[in-house]
Amino acid sequence: MIAIYKNNEQGLVTLNEPVNGCWINVIEPTQEEINWLIEQAIPQDYLTYSLDLDERPRTERENGDLLVILRIPLYQGQSADIPYTTIPMGIILTNRFIVTVCRRENNLIADFTSGRVRGLSTAKRNRLLLRLLLATADKYLAYLREINKVVDALEDQLQQSTRNREVLELLKYQKSLTYFTTALKANELMLERLNRSQMFKTYPDDEDLLEDVIIENQQAIEMTNISTNILSGMMDAFASIISNNLNGVMKFLAAITIVLSMPTMIASFYGMNVDLPLQEHPIAFVIIVVISTVLSLGIAYIFAKRDWF
Repeated sequence: MIAIYKNNEQGLVTLNEPVNGCWINVIEPTQEEINWLIEQAIPQDYLTYSLDLDERPRTERENGDLLVILRIPLYQGQSADIPYTTIPMGIILTNRFIVTVCRRENNLIADFTSGRVRGLSTAKRNRLLLRLLLATADKYLAYLREINKVVDALEDQLQQSTRNREVLELLKYQKSLTYFTTALKANELMLERLNRSQMFKTYPDDEDLLEDVIIENQQAIEMTNISTNILSGMMDAFASIISNNLNGVMKFLAAITIVLSMPTMIASFYGMNVDLPLQEHPIAFVIIVVISTVLSLGIAYIFAKRDWF
């Protein structure tokens, strides 16, 4: 899918053909759309790199065109094996327009195309690039806060759990944090390279915005590291808690079995075809029941005092 945008006094509008100062957004392009982009003087390699799901963040310049590849966060849903992951997105700056290329639809681009981002200018290509980089760091922070909320909810469930389901849920989010850590560190290296390129030194606002991007990305890295450490320690602790909870259940069942086995044992003795005490007594049955009850209650009292129930 290819969409062409350009801002005017009313905001962001959609065009049918590319013009100078426009923004071309490419999502899951077909081969025909890729061929059309190549006809617009966009290097084919830039498109190929941007659509490779394993591509690492980096920058590349060819014939005056700049390619910036970064990894952006992607939410795949709570039922996915990895709820939050990362995918590459290519940003291509040419003399005429800016092009964003991504293999999957994502909320990051949707925020820009829906008009929720104010003060957007497609003609200011460097500024738009920095706005996309800043939005990426902010999206990481937003998703990290959502992960922390889910982990807190799972923590409450784990305290009474005897199953592995909650631990497996935590494992899914630990994988997400691992992807976030790797992507954010790679983005940091790419941002440092952009900073050294001096391409944003022309305008002080662009330079300040780049500093904001670097700071936000570092904050996301620190927050991800903290969340990862907390989650790792939590998984180890709650693995022990689940084991202790299961041991408590087994101890309770064993105590109940011992208490109930006392009447069974006495009844078994008096079911034997031999001479037994009280067998001629008129209320022998009542006496046996009372003795069985007293012994069971006595054992239950001892277990309760030792906190075995």
